[in-house]
Amino acid sequence: MLPDYTTDEPDLETLRARSGWTVIEFGAPWCPWCQAARPLIEAVLDERPDLVVFRIEDGKGRPLGRAFGVKLWPTFVFLRDGEEIARCVRPESTQCLREALPPGLGGHAVDG
Repeated sequence: MLPDYTTDEPDLETLRARSGWTVIEFGAPWCPWCQAARPLIEAVLDERPDLVVFRIEDGKGRPLGRAFGVKLWPTFVFLRDGEEIARCVRPESTQCLREALPPGLGGHAVDG
């Protein structure tokens, strides 16, 4: 089960300094696209229990979303060693999410 979106977002420098794989999900709890994508997200993350996932509530004036150029929700940014490797915007299936991740990883969600 994924935690709710958090407004306590990490700063860009912290994310850039992380080693390994990190996924940042930008969205909003009231967003119908985000609500529709939640079962897809959960299906993929259930397969990847060691992956670190930040669920960030995005919106006007939110600096992290602007730093990543987020324009639509949900947007998933996949980082490896702090560098963006892939992006998935408004997924309609699990394929986009699965293709962005390397094989054999696991995942868990964190609150920021």
